[in-house]
Amino acid sequence: MSVLKVIEVLSNSKKSWEDATVKGVEKVAKTLRNVRSAHVQTQSVVVENGKVTEFRVNLKVSFEIE
Repeated sequence: MSVLKVIEVLSNSKKSWEDATVKGVEKVAKTLRNVRSAHVQTQSVVVENGKVTEFRVNLKVSFEIE
């Protein structure tokens, strides 16, 4: 039987929500072993002078506990 733990991660990107998601998962995987999945809980953007300047995601990342 495996046991998973879920953590919440906030990540951002100047390019896209997809890039913010990839960056968030890659950063988590550097410090946690056995990352199994990520769920994008929410997406948002930063707007400056009527233009989108940053994409943000709130991720739920699960990893297996050894």
